[in-house]
Amino acid sequence: MGVDTTIFEHRLADPPEPGLTPEDVVARAEAMIPELVERQGETEQRTYYGEDVHERFSEAGFYRILVPRRYGGYEFGIDTFVRVAINLTRGCPSTGWMYCLGAAHALAAATIFDEATQAEIFASGEFICPATVMPGGTAERTSDGDWLINGTWGYCSGSPYASHFIGHAMVTPDGGGPPEPMMFIAPRSAWIRLDDWGRALGLKGSGSHSIRIVDGRVPDRYTLKQHMSQIDVTAGTPGRELHGPQYGGGQLTFMVLEDAVLAVGMAKGALDAYEELMRTRTTPFPPIVTRCEDPDFQLRYGKAAGLIATAEAATLDVARQWHEITAAGAAAVTRESELALAGICSEAVALCWKAVESYLFPTAGSSAVRSGERIERVWRDMSMFVTHAGVSTFLATIAKRDLAKARFGLG
Repeated sequence: MGVDTTIFEHRLADPPEPGLTPEDVVARAEAMIPELVERQGETEQRTYYGEDVHERFSEAGFYRILVPRRYGGYEFGIDTFVRVAINLTRGCPSTGWMYCLGAAHALAAATIFDEATQAEIFASGEFICPATVMPGGTAERTSDGDWLINGTWGYCSGSPYASHFIGHAMVTPDGGGPPEPMMFIAPRSAWIRLDDWGRALGLKGSGSHSIRIVDGRVPDRYTLKQHMSQIDVTAGTPGRELHGPQYGGGQLTFMVLEDAVLAVGMAKGALDAYEELMRTRTTPFPPIVTRCEDPDFQLRYGKAAGLIATAEAATLDVARQWHEITAAGAAAVTRESELALAGICSEAVALCWKAVESYLFPTAGSSAVRSGERIERVWRDMSMFVTHAGVSTFLATIAKRDLAKARFGLG
């Protein structure tokens, strides 16, 4: 009997550094914090991080953390991704945001798309793919069953160096009825990035440009007839079959975990800046001492540090629980389990915002919040962040109500 070699056809060589460990990539991200702090201004002016930074991220292995091993990735898991993203965001919120929302969707793609599609989209071993949840544009069937996509999607964070784009379009079901969301993945050759980012209050360097598709042809197998956040994985996923449990988890949880990760990274950066002020600035009124010697400043620092540390611990534990749930089997990844983790992420975001908004920003001093100062920039970025629909609407309200509905069997 001949050997079936089809399962080996798309297997790439080992990743660039076969011996690389999760601790190595986390350390590399941490080592870049000082440089990212220094380059915040230039990143905002450009509206995305520099090509040299992008190349160093690539060399460090950051874009392969969530890519499956069989396609040349490191398959380190979401806990490693969380720690790397927190460090990068701590150095520069815009850079961390752009990296996180570009590289994170390797997990979704490796979970929900079939083997043939994965072999194509992961062909380079790296994967950078902004994703938007708001449906837009149009999708029409071609004569051979594929799709012709047209439209413009805003807030595509991570688009400057992206290899793909995940979007949603409204389509009429085959059997008729009201239009429903269809998720699609479009390769870089199918779209253009618009030069329309950088005028918002914050996150000016996050590479959140719009993406436009004009008659972009997308194979039918690059589509799923539902919204990304509504995908049910309790019956298993292509990724679980191909790569193992960590590619069988719920997409909703990981989407909201990104919010907590970014909030923690931003708040830690603000605390770093406040610590520097504590060491170098004096109190405005007698007794004139350095701020770190003043009881009031000590209390503010301690309160903020405690809130941020709690948020970070909760965020890291969400990653742990996520792995634990996925390892328990597909049936364990229920709507209720996902929403319970979303609730933790919501509170982590709230703790970080309270630390910055209530303790750090208002007591840093007017000279420390001038345009371009680190705390001023973090405050702008977090102010922009908390207006994001995923934070202000879904996490703050919908997820909490839906958790109660799931718990009490109300649909």
